[in-house]
Amino acid sequence: MARPAHGRPAGERGDGTTPAEHVSELLDRAQNGFEIAEPVLTRLRTALMHQAELRSYRQRNDEARPLRCNTYRHVFLLADGSSLQLYELEHDTGPEEDFLYELYALEDALDRAERRVHERIGGGIGPGGEAEELPAWLAEELLLAMGPTRPRREYACEASPDHARRLLRRAENEDGPGEVVRELLQGALGHHIALITKPRRRGAGRDATWCRFYEHAFLLEGGGEVSLWELEHNMNTDGRLVCEVYLDEAEAEVAADRHARAQGVEL
Repeated sequence: MARPAHGRPAGERGDGTTPAEHVSELLDRAQNGFEIAEPVLTRLRTALMHQAELRSYRQRNDEARPLRCNTYRHVFLLADGSSLQLYELEHDTGPEEDFLYELYALEDALDRAERRVHERIGGGIGPGGEAEELPAWLAEELLLAMGPTRPRREYACEASPDHARRLLRRAENEDGPGEVVRELLQGALGHHIALITKPRRRGAGRDATWCRFYEHAFLLEGGGEVSLWELEHNMNTDGRLVCEVYLDEAEAEVAADRHARAQGVEL
């Protein structure tokens, strides 16, 4: 399959725009932006950071003009450490060659929209068809487009001890930070959350296996700093999202690899 041609303007995979600006851009170009509930938009506009990733793509070249369908997943990290996401469907199956954009907050609604667009493209989808796993060269290009893996830290100076408590309370792993770390972070003067550029993903759609890494850096009295590494993944028997927290980045990486082997997948 030839490399898909993207109609996306430059600078929309996390190039310095604020989350609020990014949400506005998504709404401005979406045909159905009015369908996103206002409470969801309110939370998204207060997010600390965001990242976009290509979720799936399809291209058919045997028509009068190429027909393309790309789906992007926009992840927004909120101040309480949780995340929200929007799905953007980009396609050129309309009467003109220009790309059309649709925006969805629920994966079920996205699935229905993708089926509608794929029916317009035609040609069928299945084993050996045009819908294929993201190729290695494209994953590498996306990784490079995301920019530095260690952004400059800007500490939030409010409720840092509460943020530490919430983060550690969500953690489901028994080998996480102990009581000494918990007590130390109760005196935190500031915190910074960074989405680390090492997305891991296999497959597409609802059955995709993926994991994500966050660094939670805490500023201590005297200028010291402690980082906790959050691993968020769905590599378990029921596919639900799991949060694990580690004191060391390498430990989080090892845990991700261990879960992947247990599920028989390769990250």
